[in-house]
Amino acid sequence: MHRYPFQHRNFFKAKYYIHIIMTDNNGFLRLKWARDHMPVCANIRERFLKEKPFKGIKIAMALHVEAKTGIFALLLTEGGAEVRLASCNPLSSDDSVVQSLSKDYNYMVYAKKGESEKEYYENINKTIEAAPDIIIDDGGDLTNLVASKPELVKKVIGGNEETTTGVVRLKAMEKAGALKFPMFDVNDAQMKHFFDNRYGSGQSALDGFMNATNILIAGKNALVAGYGYVGKGVAMRLKGMGARVTVTEVDPVKAIEAVMDGFTVDTMNSAIRYCDLIFTATGMKNVVSYDDMLVAKKGIIMGNVGHFNNEIDYSSLEKKNIGKTPVRNLVTEYKLENGNTVNLISDGRLLNLAAGQGHPVEIMDLSFALQALTAEYIVKNKGKLSNKVYPVPAEIDTEVAKIALESLNFKIDTYTEEQLKYLDSYQEGT
Repeated sequence: MHRYPFQHRNFFKAKYYIHIIMTDNNGFLRLKWARDHMPVCANIRERFLKEKPFKGIKIAMALHVEAKTGIFALLLTEGGAEVRLASCNPLSSDDSVVQSLSKDYNYMVYAKKGESEKEYYENINKTIEAAPDIIIDDGGDLTNLVASKPELVKKVIGGNEETTTGVVRLKAMEKAGALKFPMFDVNDAQMKHFFDNRYGSGQSALDGFMNATNILIAGKNALVAGYGYVGKGVAMRLKGMGARVTVTEVDPVKAIEAVMDGFTVDTMNSAIRYCDLIFTATGMKNVVSYDDMLVAKKGIIMGNVGHFNNEIDYSSLEKKNIGKTPVRNLVTEYKLENGNTVNLISDGRLLNLAAGQGHPVEIMDLSFALQALTAEYIVKNKGKLSNKVYPVPAEIDTEVAKIALESLNFKIDTYTEEQLKYLDSYQEGT
């Protein structure tokens, strides 16, 4: 099926390097680079190639279509699946990777950077034309679409959701009785939120910000909206780059955690008046309202790390501004009715992908390993699951962690027989 399948023994031989140099296919290079730095998925691939756990299974995916996602899609195909892939965000696709997946691998991928809303939903619809058995989603749009089509619902045996925003939608669907098939909350798996959300978002958000602005972070007053795992990662990296960081929160426990971690905590309407930069990371709409922007520090640079472009009130900003100017390729300056000016990166879409390269390869290796093993779990448990949101099984988290440690050449201790007996006893005391 594939012209240059990654699993082929000769992939690393010289003729393939010659091919890469001759064609100058940037997408092919990016896919190969990602594959070379995803050892956990490589370990799983060896078993999938032998066992073919997805033989006869059709999988529809709506994810950020870039190199790491491409390797994940190929991993599922190597496990026997028929995969169709679309983007989960109009600005997050890497066109060179889309081209390579399509031309080098004859892959069914429907995405481009800068999709219109119509194109976005047309592409997602193409992934479900073959009636998928499993759906893998990021943000909930694919899930919501499939759930609205009774003829597809009866075929779906389950699915995965990758991100906070999508999980919020899933739980709302379950509560309303609108969830018609089992879905797994991959976002809250330990090997996801501890690493992808914190370290992945922290690094990639700053990568996107600096690529878009070329602005120095050291010495700036930076505002992070939300102190969940994503917000923690962003705040930690900003602090490491020399910024003075303020956090806004609605949860008093997270707010006091931010204080104990050494950050200032303030309200949005207050902090936005003295901060130079703002990063939203909440999964909630209108965290930065138009009224907040009216009193913001003049020239503030605003970026969003959440899934949808509604955390910063982009809709009101577009309607109420009295002038806007592209000041850089990825930055627009808006003049407001009271004379204030604010700068917005990538129309408020998630800046780590709309303006950057997304999470580091090794981070997505962990997340996509979770996705692959959870999809396999769905196949193995076909017909045994209810129409609700499930956590990723603990044994999958543990397996991914073990493989990751092995790939890094680290070893850990195990309990002795004496210690195992101690865990099951209660007699021994002071």
